[in-house]
Amino acid sequence: MARRRNLPLLVMALAVIAVHVLAAAAGKPQYLTQLTMAGYYSLVIVGLTLLMGYTGQISLGHAGFFAIGGYTSGLLTTYNLHSRSSDTLVSLLRATGLLVAGQDLYGGDLLVVRPGAACVIALLVTVAIAYLVGKPVLKLRGHYLAMATLGFGTIVYKVVLGSSLVGAADGISDIPAFPLFAGLAVTGKSALRTQNYYLAWGLVLGAMALLTNLIHSRVGRALRAIHGAEDAANAMGVDTARYKLQMFVLSAALAALGGVFLTHYNGGIGPSEASIMKSVRYVAIVAVGGMANLWGALIMGVLLNFLSLRGSFGSYDDAVFGLILLAIMLFAPDGLLRVELVRRLPGLRRLWGRAP
Repeated sequence: MARRRNLPLLVMALAVIAVHVLAAAAGKPQYLTQLTMAGYYSLVIVGLTLLMGYTGQISLGHAGFFAIGGYTSGLLTTYNLHSRSSDTLVSLLRATGLLVAGQDLYGGDLLVVRPGAACVIALLVTVAIAYLVGKPVLKLRGHYLAMATLGFGTIVYKVVLGSSLVGAADGISDIPAFPLFAGLAVTGKSALRTQNYYLAWGLVLGAMALLTNLIHSRVGRALRAIHGAEDAANAMGVDTARYKLQMFVLSAALAALGGVFLTHYNGGIGPSEASIMKSVRYVAIVAVGGMANLWGALIMGVLLNFLSLRGSFGSYDDAVFGLILLAIMLFAPDGLLRVELVRRLPGLRRLWGRAP
């Protein structure tokens, strides 16, 4: 059982290497840039698949969590604390090594939070907000839950769009690279393109390993019970409120992690990352891949995000994802891959697993 469970992870690792080799052989190394960005977006998608497909909780606000992670890390690593270097708190943070000194483009002194510390803070902030939002919101069901999460996403979008602290409509730019260890940093520089490609997909592979083991554990069985019949699961002793909240927080943390890394990779972030259409895009990708199909959602997420980042849909980008969501809901509610492939190829059914 464990060997069968880990087989898709091995296939994924080999596929990541094969794509790199093919891109290099074809003389298209720039494709790795869009694939790296698609990898970070995939963290949002697989987390949302867990929430929607296995817990049965719809969210139209996950772009908000992505933006909270990215904006928090971006703000902390660009907000200059040099003028407050004599303050007690700033002095304490500097003494603990959480701040780093440097110079801006004009030779001025800089004192900002280290990217590593900013990443941790961003994740903690996101987890706290997800807990505070999820605690009351997850008591709702159906379209009430969808509207509540939509309202949360709208609030985040309007806050970042109207706040001068985070650049308002211009967003935050000149965000520094995120150094991890010697010779490797999260940055969009072409010299580190290959390293960042493997870093992004290493994170996705780790997330898939975590979620795959989770859904095949006792917790996963509880989630399936909640998805199938929440009242019955609750009557059988399953703490439905706790499990729903935990999965909501976990999916929000994965979204924030993707937001942090993509922000440092791009060197900036704008309010479009928190827009409602971004949340609709994530839901559309989960739907087309299969609500309870982690691998299907990942595959379709990579494909559709790659095409979008390459500009294949032009100015109709948002319209295409809206149309995809509408078509899937009407004609293939179990997901396009499940309808077209899994029904005909039993081997893929065993590889991806069945819906709860």
